[in-house]
Amino acid sequence: MKWTRLFVVTSVAALALGCQPASNTTNNSAVSNANANANANASGPSAAAPTKDNLVALEKSAYEAWKTKDSKFWDTFLAANFVGYGASGKLDKAAAVKEYTGAECDVKSYTISDDQMTSLGNDAVLLTHKVSVDGTCGGQKLPPNSWAASVYVREGSQWKGVFHAETPVPDPNASPSPASAPADKPAASTAPAGETKADPTTDALFTLEKKAWDDWKNKNGAGLEAWAGSNLVSFTSKGRQDRGGAIKTWMEDGCQVKSVSLTDPSTIALGPDFSLLMFKASPEGMCGTTPLRPEYGTSIYGKEGGAWKAVFTMGTPMM
Repeated sequence: MKWTRLFVVTSVAALALGCQPASNTTNNSAVSNANANANANASGPSAAAPTKDNLVALEKSAYEAWKTKDSKFWDTFLAANFVGYGASGKLDKAAAVKEYTGAECDVKSYTISDDQMTSLGNDAVLLTHKVSVDGTCGGQKLPPNSWAASVYVREGSQWKGVFHAETPVPDPNASPSPASAPADKPAASTAPAGETKADPTTDALFTLEKKAWDDWKNKNGAGLEAWAGSNLVSFTSKGRQDRGGAIKTWMEDGCQVKSVSLTDPSTIALGPDFSLLMFKASPEGMCGTTPLRPEYGTSIYGKEGGAWKAVFTMGTPMM
């Protein structure tokens, strides 16, 4: 939704972690060390999440594995139920390992900055940050700067990645897409088998998400205020913003939205009070002279006073 306007003013070559990694045992040691430090901060299986420094160390180990082509790294780094978005679209663990180790990427350097941690109960945590990459995948230049989100969960005695996605920061000097060439809508339902069965949590969160998109379309500030959690974090056209900044941006973005279609919802439980929702969004309309584009959406919801509220939201451009 609210991140769409940023997508439409830049072309995307690839998502930074959606291209390649493989073979260096140093990175597996880095994961073990980072997890050891993380677990040292926990007093038991239901203890608080690790520190931000621990999570950044885990995140850097993933980028290093991608850069150095460590093919064995991902089996132990990713949670069994990992999901994310990459160059080939939605990924599960098997698809992620294949994509991260299979594409032809040449990564000269990367830098993680502006990191921020958000607790998601006792056994899950969200890390958001900016990543700057100098490299190519398949001969195409990678976006030099992107906003990234990773969710880590406790799996046994370790913290493992259960979600990762990125969205590029647009080049302010890039030419906007022509208004005469709007993107086609994605297929109504392309979810893999096993992801289409409805459940009460998915239905409830998807209903809230669709209402929020309608409120964005209609510039209904009261509706967005009711939907947003007290500590909402979001990637918007102005970067990472808190609750007040994000709602202000969505109300003032100047987009004229004719309609919004959301499809293919699926959820992953992050504990009894937090859940991650993934879906496809196809808005129709314009932001200035630029058409809105389809995106993969991700929102994390948490319970506040017994009601589901948005904790985090982002979009990933469809390529």
